[in-house]
Amino acid sequence: MSDTAKEADSIYKDSISAVIKDEDIAAARELIGHEKAHIFPEYHTEAAVDSIRNFATSYGDNNPLYGNPDYAAKTRWKGQIAPAIMAAVINKPLRGDRLPKELREKTKGLFKGLHTFVSGSNWTWYNPIRPGDTIHSFVGDEGLEVKDSEFAGRTLVRTRRDVKFNQRGELVAIYRTIYINAERKKAKEKKKYSIEPATWTKEQIAEIDAAYANEKRRGKEKLYWEDVNVGDTIASIQKGPLTATEVMVFHAGGYAWNPQFGRPAASRIASLDRAIGPQAYVPNQAGVPDTAYRVHWDDDWARAIGVPAAYDYGVMRECWMHHAICDWMGDDGIILRQSDTVRKFNYLGDLQSITGTVTGKDIQDGQAIVTFDVKCTSQRNEDTAFANFTVALPSRDHGDAHYPEAPEELTQKIAAILARHQELMSADA
Repeated sequence: MSDTAKEADSIYKDSISAVIKDEDIAAARELIGHEKAHIFPEYHTEAAVDSIRNFATSYGDNNPLYGNPDYAAKTRWKGQIAPAIMAAVINKPLRGDRLPKELREKTKGLFKGLHTFVSGSNWTWYNPIRPGDTIHSFVGDEGLEVKDSEFAGRTLVRTRRDVKFNQRGELVAIYRTIYINAERKKAKEKKKYSIEPATWTKEQIAEIDAAYANEKRRGKEKLYWEDVNVGDTIASIQKGPLTATEVMVFHAGGYAWNPQFGRPAASRIASLDRAIGPQAYVPNQAGVPDTAYRVHWDDDWARAIGVPAAYDYGVMRECWMHHAICDWMGDDGIILRQSDTVRKFNYLGDLQSITGTVTGKDIQDGQAIVTFDVKCTSQRNEDTAFANFTVALPSRDHGDAHYPEAPEELTQKIAAILARHQELMSADA
């Protein structure tokens, strides 16, 4: 090995040596309960005809309600809407008051160098997203637990709440994300995971393509609550076999583009991003700093953190399960809540089947509600992700599905945050 290669290898090994510090945990606990205006843009700051279509396409959803304005105009929505889960990738920065200086200094650079996994989320929706809607949010940490993991030893489980609202001050969604922080070195040493990489014959690919051709979307055909029974199953859909291309298409649709957290970027932009968030860029074996996100397409980096091969974003499977429910309920249903967990990895080459079962029926606040259990299952017959959904359906006796009223406390807080944003903008004018 040359001297240059040895130096690069040393930098690479140092990048996986960060540890969970007790003082960081204590400092992070002080952030709980503090909320602030979200000051960073997502890939999309405003919904548009094309961005809505492209986001749906990024996880394999060709629903014309999201991609064809002419079709959408003839539905109950009278125009194109976004998949509700697209709220995750839209944010326009707000001006707002900063956290107290002492708290900012104490919590700067927490958990630097630790690997981060998204292990699940909880959603509640209140309004649709339409072309022309700007989405803002205020954010804050809600919880932090220290747990022992089979995969990585001591880990941190952090919950962040994003309250998302549009330019009219209407609450769109409450989005709670569960993050797992793990020591990269411990993850590599704790347990040696191995898999048999998936390979597919021409005949198997033909079977997969035939299954895709037979997937059905309910569309304009109304599904009435009265016609649904506990124990009914949704039509299964499949996703994959997963490729690095599919992962990058998901990026192109808008996921994970914050420069602080290591978005994929090129040349000058990549260099400037590294200056903003150096902890999110890890040298590769050639010594070139590259996004830590590359665990999703770079087998070598995935193995460096203890995983046998590159794997998907857990958020992709959240979108896939969302897709399955949307196909089943048709254009007239509304997903009110989604709670999901990602339990196992979905590696490049894997094929996932998404299935679901009706677990309950009820009338809540005057409308017809159905609940589901949904899961993703790989070709290894491993259940890799799980979700619970609450859906409002049209009813012959109770009328059309509708979104719930926003909590008054949040409506008032949104109004105050928007007013403060305008005040600060006017002061700078």
